Amino acid sequence: MSWLLLLPVALVAGMALSTQFAVNTQLRTVVGGPVAAAAVSFLIGTVFLVIAALAVTRSTPALGEITGSPWWVWTGGILGAFFVFASVVLTPRLGAATTVGLFLTGQVTASIILDHFGLLRLPVHEATLPRLLGALLIVAGVVLVQRF
Repeated sequence: MSWLLLLPVALVAGMALSTQFAVNTQLRTVVGGPVAAAAVSFLIGTVFLVIAALAVTRSTPALGEITGSPWWVWTGGILGAFFVFASVVLTPRLGAATTVGLFLTGQVTASIILDHFGLLRLPVHEATLPRLLGALLIVAGVVLVQRF
C-alpha cells in the first residue's frame, strides 16, 4: 500500500487516540474509577477485535509457532492496558494536549532507541542528528503546550 494512502490512516488513528482519552475519562466517572474504565475499554475493544479476527482470519497458527515465540511478544496487551490506564488517570489532571504531548515524547524517544539498536527484532535505523533534533523539538512543543 502506498505511503500516501497510509498517511491519512495514521492521522485518523492519532485523532482516535486523543478522542479515546476524553471518552475514557468520562467512562471513569460512570464506572467508578480509572482501573474499571481501562478494564471496560479493553473488554469492549477485545470483543470488537475477536469479531474482526473471526471475520478476516483464514487459518490458525501452528502450536509450534505459538510456543516457540519469544516471551515478550505476549506483553503487548499489558503495555496497552498500562497506556489506557495512564491516559485515564493523567488526562483529567494534565489536560488532553499535555497528556498526548508527553505520550508522544515517550513514544518518539522509545522509537528512536528501538530503531537505533534494532531492539525487538526491528530493522536498524540509526539515531541521526536530525532524528534526535526532531525528538527535541517534540519536547519543546510539549513544554509550550503545557505552559500556555
